[in-house]
Amino acid sequence: MTPNLSTTLRPHQPAAPVELVLFDLLTALLDSWTLWSSVAGSDHMGKTWRMAYLKATYGCGSYRPYEKLVEEAAIDVGLGSEAAANLEARWSELQPWAEASMVLAALKPRYKLGIVTNCSERLGRIAADLMGVPFDVVITSEKAGFYKPNPVPYRMALEMLSIAPANAVFVAGSAYDLFGTAKVGLPTIWHNRIGLTAPEGAPAPLIIRPTLDRLAADLSDISAGT
Repeated sequence: MTPNLSTTLRPHQPAAPVELVLFDLLTALLDSWTLWSSVAGSDHMGKTWRMAYLKATYGCGSYRPYEKLVEEAAIDVGLGSEAAANLEARWSELQPWAEASMVLAALKPRYKLGIVTNCSERLGRIAADLMGVPFDVVITSEKAGFYKPNPVPYRMALEMLSIAPANAVFVAGSAYDLFGTAKVGLPTIWHNRIGLTAPEGAPAPLIIRPTLDRLAADLSDISAGT
């Protein structure tokens, strides 16, 4: 699969119109890669650190403090604990992807919007506020007690708004989310911004896009069953 091309897969269709759009936060809406690389001193070390952290969170299951996992990953890749402290100190420097805030503002009148993120409550709320759009629900791994792709965080978001999975869409930043959303029956669009490779055995998303520009049109098509 060519990572820089939009791909429509649509292995199945939701049974009802979309009422809620849930987002991964730190990859689908925010460019966290740039900040991690800046703190690490290079793109290579930033990606190495970030991938070590992602491996830890996706394999963690029950919640352990997010900040501790980030620190352990920094130590494992040779950056030391000071890198994690610097990342936390610069957390408010996270930037939305160029079109993200405008897309959310356009969606807000038509859909409920929510966040399901692998983060602590404090840092997750700071990051969500950077989007400039009020969310109807924000579920962090700390709040849920589990890290994605455990299905609990996704289910919690749906239950808090009393919306069935078939009436929602999840916008993932990582293909690892697909393992969890598939268990919930939550249709998923993969915003694969940096051309990541899906892990072996990952369920297929409805759609793969390199940006969020076509999200409104995709949601309309999904609601219409086209």
